[in-house]
Amino acid sequence: MSDSEPSPEEVESFRLQLDREAEEMGYHLNPDLDFTRNLVRGLIVNERRYGYHSCPCRLASGDRDDDLDIICPCDYRDQDLNDYGACYCALYVSDEVLSGERDLAPVPERRPSPEEREKTAKDFSAPASETLSSLTYPVWRCKVCGYLAARDEPPGICPICKAKMDRFERFI
Repeated sequence: MSDSEPSPEEVESFRLQLDREAEEMGYHLNPDLDFTRNLVRGLIVNERRYGYHSCPCRLASGDRDDDLDIICPCDYRDQDLNDYGACYCALYVSDEVLSGERDLAPVPERRPSPEEREKTAKDFSAPASETLSSLTYPVWRCKVCGYLAARDEPPGICPICKAKMDRFERFI
């Protein structure tokens, strides 16, 4: 894949698309257009480099499965917005930041270290409790917004946040 520099028109087109999608879902992009365009440029470069829109403010491994939690919108966005008024890279901001009621502040990194992620993956691979084993369908959880779906396979696209199927994890 090529990580060539996107054109200004390509950046603006993708920024507008992200802005529409964000607003439809109740989110807001950072109103600082130059700042936001730089982040969007990074998303496009990462898409070309890795094949997915990994967060431009984090170091991606190039392994989609390993980077699922940092594909934009990342798994940490909503909690960051609630706690700090912006996501880690400040692409998404809260209503309070958008209206000027709250200033942007640094957001600490929530992403666990690779060792912590590996331990968590092992912990979640344990069998479900006997009480839950009688469910007819498995339950899938969107790691971005928390949406739950009881069905044989996860949805192709989350109906809440529009995350793709690979952003779902087996919940029960």
